[in-house]
Amino acid sequence: MSTRRIQLVPEAPPKPATGEPCNGCGVCCAAEPCPLGVWISRRRHGACAALVWVEGDGRYRCGAIAEPGRHLPWLPAAWAARLARRWIAAGVGCDADYEVLDAQRAGDAANGDPAR
Repeated sequence: MSTRRIQLVPEAPPKPATGEPCNGCGVCCAAEPCPLGVWISRRRHGACAALVWVEGDGRYRCGAIAEPGRHLPWLPAAWAARLARRWIAAGVGCDADYEVLDAQRAGDAANGDPAR
């Protein structure tokens, strides 16, 4: 099993189970960009450049939906947000098949003690 570290704000909600509704935890987009995120970020690995933390909501959002003028400026904002929702399959459910460890458990696993 490989371990990869991603950084999220501590206030982010916990990752939902696969198939459950998105709660804005940010794990999927912090781990790797979706196809739209690859295009926006101009990279295939690492966190998506369009991932934004929305303090007032206490959750992460896709910047292509939350700030369409910033990420898809050549399209009218309403069209861009609608297309982005479709491109990222917003509302379909969590498809990030990751096991999430908190910082302490991740450190223990990296040091060969997965039992904690």
